[in-house]
Amino acid sequence: MDKFSGQKRAAQYLYGPIDPFAHQMLDTGDGHKLYIEQCGNPDGIPVVVLHGGPGGGSSPMMRRYFDPEKFHIVLFDQRGCGRSTPKASVKNNTTWHLVKDMELIRETLGLDKWAIFGGSWGATLALIYAQSHPSTVTQLILRGVFLMTKRELDWFYGGGAGQFWPDAWGKFIENIPTAEHSDLIEAYHQRLFCGDLRTEMQFARSWATWENALASIASNGQGGTAHSDYARTFSRLENHYFINNGFLNFDGQIIAQMDKIAHILGFIVQGRYDMICPPKSAWDLAKAWPKSDLRMIRNSGHAMSEPGISAELVRIMDLIAEMTD
Repeated sequence: MDKFSGQKRAAQYLYGPIDPFAHQMLDTGDGHKLYIEQCGNPDGIPVVVLHGGPGGGSSPMMRRYFDPEKFHIVLFDQRGCGRSTPKASVKNNTTWHLVKDMELIRETLGLDKWAIFGGSWGATLALIYAQSHPSTVTQLILRGVFLMTKRELDWFYGGGAGQFWPDAWGKFIENIPTAEHSDLIEAYHQRLFCGDLRTEMQFARSWATWENALASIASNGQGGTAHSDYARTFSRLENHYFINNGFLNFDGQIIAQMDKIAHILGFIVQGRYDMICPPKSAWDLAKAWPKSDLRMIRNSGHAMSEPGISAELVRIMDLIAEMTD
């Protein structure tokens, strides 16, 4: 089964096309403007959707996990990506800027509290925001857990995942001198921010292709060729965050501060064969979180479009709607 047939199968679990009822550009006051859209029922249960990356941007597909009659769905493009501007900018672009942006969005939209729905980096940001503003969060719905730790970065950029995908790994490292293989995040950083657009585009495509190649359990190891503009935005932002360890104060910070959100109900949906964000992070998070419900999905990888993952996310959101009625 290829990537596209997997997405077609997943579609049966999703709600139909949902159009925004409002969208706007919100000025952060420090050089960035954020694209925000609202969908579903304006009087429904507020939920904010956090995309991955960093740098991935939101998409219409992300609206379809929610019953539009029950939920007030908020999506936004994080700093520097999607329809937010300036594109690919790393100036004033850290985790803590994004946390501040979320509060600005919540207050601008007049929402007292909201549920947070995020996958991969979106799960990371959801946890950090909740730990910073626990009184504003009703539930956390997380997918493909990434805790922004050295262990996880070493797995994906230090050769761990490459043991399973030596062909895709070979392409990822082939244009980096052997002497620089001990720190590939730094090696790519030097090229993604070198100032020569052709070089930046070349290595951006390579960075993005490596990740895309491992997203689905149905992958054949071919990551496709991302559009150059998207690849540069995604790769620069992701690398910027990773080389700075997510701008966290210490390694393991998220797990160490789970006591701050121990009272919040959480759902964790994790692909059993996730090669990008291995299940140990989801397992560790669940052990540290008394009110969490870990759902390990068999025959699934990292992508939100995996049929089993899509089905479980819709099931959880429907459950939350029933609990709130």
